[in-house]
Amino acid sequence: MKMMTTRVASGGIHLHVVTYGDSRKTPIVLVHGYPDNNQVWKPVAELLAKKHFVIAYDVRGAGQSDVPPRVSDYRLELLAQDLAAVVDAVIPGRRFHLAAHDWGSIQSWESVTTDRLKPRIASFSSMSGPSLDHASHWIRARTFNLSPVAKARVMKQLLSSWYIGFFQLPVLPAATWQAGFGKLWPSYLEKREGVVEPEANPTQTEDGKHGVQLYRANFRNKLINPELRHAVCPVQLIVPTRDNYVSTQLFEDLPQWVPELYRRDINAGHWVLLSKPDLIAGYISEFVAGVEAGEMSGALQRARVRPQRQSLPLSGQLAVITGAGSGIGRATAIKLAREGADIVAVDINDASAAQTVKLVEALGAMAWHKVVDVGSAKAMESLANWIEKDLGGASIVINNAGIGMAGGVLDTSAADWERLLKVNLWGVIHGSRLFAQQMVSAQRAGHIVNVASAAAFGPSRKLAAYSTSKAAVYMLTECLRAELADKDIGVTAVCPGFVATGIATSTVYAGMSDEEQQQKRTKADALYKRRNFSPDTVADAVFNAVQKNKGLALVGAEAWITRLLSRFAPGASRMIARIDITP
Repeated sequence: MKMMTTRVASGGIHLHVVTYGDSRKTPIVLVHGYPDNNQVWKPVAELLAKKHFVIAYDVRGAGQSDVPPRVSDYRLELLAQDLAAVVDAVIPGRRFHLAAHDWGSIQSWESVTTDRLKPRIASFSSMSGPSLDHASHWIRARTFNLSPVAKARVMKQLLSSWYIGFFQLPVLPAATWQAGFGKLWPSYLEKREGVVEPEANPTQTEDGKHGVQLYRANFRNKLINPELRHAVCPVQLIVPTRDNYVSTQLFEDLPQWVPELYRRDINAGHWVLLSKPDLIAGYISEFVAGVEAGEMSGALQRARVRPQRQSLPLSGQLAVITGAGSGIGRATAIKLAREGADIVAVDINDASAAQTVKLVEALGAMAWHKVVDVGSAKAMESLANWIEKDLGGASIVINNAGIGMAGGVLDTSAADWERLLKVNLWGVIHGSRLFAQQMVSAQRAGHIVNVASAAAFGPSRKLAAYSTSKAAVYMLTECLRAELADKDIGVTAVCPGFVATGIATSTVYAGMSDEEQQQKRTKADALYKRRNFSPDTVADAVFNAVQKNKGLALVGAEAWITRLLSRFAPGASRMIARIDITP
């Protein structure tokens, strides 16, 4: 790969600039944060340079760039002037895409929202750095809000930004770096943030000491006199949700300043450039390609912020629901869509799934329907791959598809066992395994809900296959929950009682003639309707389980009673199992 260095003059100082790749390709400029220099971008830059011309530089006071003598030399307008000097020298007159992290993002907002470079900035990918003007307006709006909740959020933000106050002190911040913190910095990153720098930074102490001036030169003025800063280019907001320094709440009001805003959350810490360079390079490259082509990928279309849904609890999340064409699946799709999620409705019946999509879209959500046999590993792999590639991946998965079957072990044929276990158990295995692996690989926090049944806890002489499948789903869920506990992926088993879903009309009664089966189905359906236990109640339980990360959600009196008997009175549970509970 072709890599070159040069020095660029800007307002009496010189900046160290590094370029990667072929200068004839689409240019991307990378701006680093504090206390870093351009080397922090190296893993990402090398990946981007395969398709683009990449420009990175040390901001004033960092790396091999000059160190200005005065605090006032670090004002935002001068930092914006530096970016203009770099692009004028390296890619004169050309439009470019901008990506920035931490303080680099803070200073880049100045260029994105002021006139000097607006016509040339084609897009902006921002990570862990809000505009100081936007942040100040956010603080003001909530400070003057009479709500105690709003004031508490401001206080929380101020506490998490304690270091900014520390940097305003004379002498001490710079002395801390001089006293040895520069040498300890790599250890701090590894232990606190779980990342390792690509190579030792020989200027780390100087970068930390001089970079303090960025905070001293700008924060007080912006808090007192914030300006109205609007962007005209598309902006991709990449949000590490475990950022210890920049709170995600600071971006709540961003849609009022950015008409075309895309948001992508990553389950990672502040230095995501180092922890997930492949993912960051992929996000930036995909965004640049979409802007250049004039058509965003499916994943970015879904990532575009819709202000009217932004405040909903599941905003920006994609939920995949199997068996979504009716009953619990459809009710759950509607519930999650109402709470902000977009929906992929999966069902064996295309018309039913399509109807669910219409109901979901009427609520303002994006939705897709797919015909899939959940018991087929190949079909489920195809579904999961399509969702990851075209929609950006799911963060909520509801493995709900299931069929009913009644009859004893001796009455149920091998074919009946295979048919039921293929859907009720293997469907859940496929959905859990495939989507969990995608979440882990993408470092995406998420939640998997497996719909079992009260029958998981209660043996029955006439529900052998069905109870077995649901008991297996429950145990699968418990095992998976333990396995994913340290990955920020929750797993819940939802166990409803007798829900009026229509499953009774399709239940197979093993060992009976067609006429006898129809009579049983009619009686069972009437019984379920008299119970009048709505799928909406189960959908509410699913949403609650996702929000609170519950391991087990029992829904209905039958579920609670069966569970309690199995734990505290197993003898009574076995006695009840001898009774034929089918209609």
